[in-house]
Amino acid sequence: MSTEVVMPQMGESIAEGTITKWLKKVGERVERDEPLFEISTDKVDAEIPSPAAGTLTEVRYKEGDTVEVNTVVAVLDGDGTATAPAPAPKPVEEKPAPAPQPVTPPPPPQATAPPPISAPPPPPPVQAKPTPPPPPAEKPAEKTDGTAATAEELRRTKSSPLVRKIAQEHGVDISRLEGTGLSGRVTKNDILSFIESGSAPAPAPAAPAPAPTYEPAAPPPPKPQVGDRVEPMSVMRKKIAEHMVLSRRTSAHVTTVYEIDMTRIARLRDEHRDEFYQRTGTKLTFMPFIFEAVNKGLRKFPIFNAQVNGEQIIYKQGINLGMAVALDWGLIVPVIKRADDLSISGLARAANDLADRARTKQLKPDEVTGGTFTITNPGVFGGLFGTPIINQPQLAILGVGKIEKRAKVMTTADGDDFIGIRWMAYFALSFDHRVIDGADAERFLAFIKEQLESGDFSV
Repeated sequence: MSTEVVMPQMGESIAEGTITKWLKKVGERVERDEPLFEISTDKVDAEIPSPAAGTLTEVRYKEGDTVEVNTVVAVLDGDGTATAPAPAPKPVEEKPAPAPQPVTPPPPPQATAPPPISAPPPPPPVQAKPTPPPPPAEKPAEKTDGTAATAEELRRTKSSPLVRKIAQEHGVDISRLEGTGLSGRVTKNDILSFIESGSAPAPAPAAPAPAPTYEPAAPPPPKPQVGDRVEPMSVMRKKIAEHMVLSRRTSAHVTTVYEIDMTRIARLRDEHRDEFYQRTGTKLTFMPFIFEAVNKGLRKFPIFNAQVNGEQIIYKQGINLGMAVALDWGLIVPVIKRADDLSISGLARAANDLADRARTKQLKPDEVTGGTFTITNPGVFGGLFGTPIINQPQLAILGVGKIEKRAKVMTTADGDDFIGIRWMAYFALSFDHRVIDGADAERFLAFIKEQLESGDFSV
């Protein structure tokens, strides 16, 4: 009996997946729940287990193909001999043959299509109307040696895109304004002064006239040289690229950096490290303490746990902490759901579990969605600090730099200064300046600094 293997529905919002690797070849035996192939979606990479035991008799899509969910991608034969069923689905693929029929009927409609083409001629008469209105007195001005036409063209086409946009929004004909710029060019001040003066806008016909837009020419694509290695971007890499560029275009990024003394946290960690591992079965790192401090900060400053929807701000009720995990093939951000309900040990277990499963492609789609605030840790690689890009649709992201011993100037209770060796780290907060003010960002990060430096945590 044959079994059809379909592209699974990896989350409600996911409509397709890309087959990145077949783990079995046609003719090979596969056991139930044994990994059969790997897929990549815009949310997560995952290994797909076989739905049944049998022999892989047919593979309908090759590596690199993007397939809609619930589409049959392979066939398993429980007896190991059902190669015949394979042709059956092919007739289904031949259904495209009917396509030629719809192609033939279109010609008749196209025969009638020309009449609509004659419809465009009406526009010319419409354009002719604007010409009669101007009094003949204007014609002499147009009959000059061409300098007037040149100045008018400069005003209309050489003005900046911003000026042209303002003019279009207010129904102003730039060619009718006297600009103060070079060769009569209309500047931003010229157009704003004209609008503020309350002068009557130019005739409506001129406003709709589409002004040519000038986009900066894209740089020519780089050409591979002899010896260069060229490989296509993976699905994950393309999604990361799209997401990062979208975020930069969406949010007004600003980053502030604080230096935080982690000495008391380091001592807590050393004191409880062995007992913590025996009790929880997981390692105690600096991150759970940082997670808890952030949880408290988000409760105190809810704007950092919010999202923007048009002209509305949505304050999220639950705190779902995203934690960036570096993979050999890219970056992924699994989410600790309801992080504010977890203790230090709960946060440690959740973080380590998600990171481990991310590296083995065992994450589920809902484990990488729904984040409300993200923390990234470039310090694990030695970076002192960076300016992280906000993970949309969130409003802020916290970057944790390398936590290391440094010489620090300290002050005693009596006011005497001395140099001590302390565990220090730089924390960089990138926030969306559209809705978060700089003062609030400073207060938020100062609060996290206060929490961590106090060392007041229950392990």
